[in-house]
Amino acid sequence: MTLDRAAGLVETARALAAGDVTSRALVERTLARIEATQGSINAFRIVRAEAALAEAEAADRELAAGVRKPLLGVPVAVKDDMDVAGEPTAFGCCGEFPPVAEDGEAVRRLRAAGAVIVGKTNTCEFGQWPFTEGPAFGATRNPWSTAHTPGGSSGGSAAAVAAGLVPAALGSDGAGSVRIPAAWTHLVGIKPQRGRVSTWPRGESFQGITVNGTLARTVADAALLLDAASGNHAQDPHRPPAVDASAAVGRDPGRLRIALALKPPFTAVPARLLPQVRTRVVELAERLAASGHTVEEADPPYGQIGLTFVPRATAGIAERVAEAPFPALLDRRTLGAARLGRLLGGAPLRAARRAETALHRRIGGFFTSYDVVLAPTTAAPPPRIGALLELSGFATDRAMIAACPYAWPWNVLGWPGVNVPAGFTADGLPVGAQLLGPANSEPLLVQVAAQLEAELRWHEKWPAPPVTERSAAA
Repeated sequence: MTLDRAAGLVETARALAAGDVTSRALVERTLARIEATQGSINAFRIVRAEAALAEAEAADRELAAGVRKPLLGVPVAVKDDMDVAGEPTAFGCCGEFPPVAEDGEAVRRLRAAGAVIVGKTNTCEFGQWPFTEGPAFGATRNPWSTAHTPGGSSGGSAAAVAAGLVPAALGSDGAGSVRIPAAWTHLVGIKPQRGRVSTWPRGESFQGITVNGTLARTVADAALLLDAASGNHAQDPHRPPAVDASAAVGRDPGRLRIALALKPPFTAVPARLLPQVRTRVVELAERLAASGHTVEEADPPYGQIGLTFVPRATAGIAERVAEAPFPALLDRRTLGAARLGRLLGGAPLRAARRAETALHRRIGGFFTSYDVVLAPTTAAPPPRIGALLELSGFATDRAMIAACPYAWPWNVLGWPGVNVPAGFTADGLPVGAQLLGPANSEPLLVQVAAQLEAELRWHEKWPAPPVTERSAAA
C-alpha cells in the first residue's frame, strides 16, 4: 500500500498499525517532499533527517513487536518555538543558537504517543506578526499562491500541512497564530483552552496569552494531534480538566444557538471586514442554519478588551528580548515592542491580568444566550510576500490590525477556538472562519466543525504542487 500526500494523520496511523506501510518509508518520502519544496515553500527552519530516520526505524521495531500507540511511526512537525532535544530553538531569530537538552512537554507527549518529529517549522521573530518572513530564514510561502504569505506566526507549520509535507503539525497561538495561518492555507486550526497543551519549560508563554495548538487538513486529524499533545507538566500553573477531542468528531452537536459576530472587537486603529471575506463567512452561517441551528447576528460584549491585551503581549516580548543571545540582530520592531513592554510591565500588566476575571464573567454571560460564536478569522485574505516586512512598527501594527482584528480576544480569555476553511476569494486565496466557545468547549467546537466538514468536504481541495515538487516527482 502506498499512501499519497492526501493521507491524513488518522489514516496514516491506521496504515502503520495495520502493517500496510513502514515508518521508514513514510519518513523517507516526507524528507524528500520537504527537500523538494524548500526552495519554493520554505516551511522548515530545521530538518531532522538523520534523527527522524533513526526514530522511524525504532518505531518500525515497536510496530513489529505489536506495540500500539496513537501516533506510532507517524511523521509530524512542530513550530520552532518548541524545544526538541538536540536542536536549537531560534523562534524566528537570527543567529546560531545552541541545541537544547530536553524536549518541551508538548514534544515529549508527542514522542510518548509514538510520533516522529521530522523537523521544526519557520515562524516570524518571537511569533509577533501574521506573516512568516525574516532575515534569519527568508520567506515562507503559501502553497495556494507562492506570491502570498501563509500567515503567521505558525506559517511554517501551516505551509507544511497545506503542501502535504506532513499530515499535521503543532503551532502556537498568541493572537491568532494558529487560526490565522489555518484560515489563509485552507486548514483546520485548533487553539485549545489555556493549559490544554503545555508550554513548558514556560509555565506561561507571553503572560498566558499564547497556547500551543494543532493544524491539519481535517477535524479528525487536528483533534487526534490535540489529544496526543495534551497534558501538563507537574509545574504548569494552568491545568484544565481533560477532554477527548477525537471522541467528539462525528458526534451530533444537537440544535445550537449560534451568534454570527461580524463586528471587529475594539481596536485603536481602523479595521474593516472586506466584502469577499464577509460573503464566505455568511455562507458558512447559512450552512449552519440549514443544518438546524439557530443563527443570528450578535457580538460578544468585548468592551475595551484590547487594553488588557497590549500589556500582556508587549511584556511577553520584553521577557523574550531580555533572554535573547543576539539582541543586536533583532528586528527594530521587536526592540520597540520590548521597550513598550518594559513600560507596561508593572502596574498596567498587573491590572491587565486582574481584568481577566471580569472579562470571563461578562463575556461568559453571552454564552447563556448562545452556545457558539461564528466569526471571521481575518478581515482580509493573505497579503503578498514582503508587504509588511519593511514597515515601521506603527505601520506594521496598523496593517496587522486591519487584516487580523478578530482572533486575539480569545487569547486574553484563554478559551478555545477552531478555524475552519470558509472557501476562497475570486483570486483563489483561502479565507477562514472561527468557531469560538467558552472555557473547555473544545468538544462542542469540534462537533460543529466536523458537521461543516462532512458537508463541505474542504479537505478534498488541494493546491497545485510547486514546480520544484512536480519536477522532483517526474
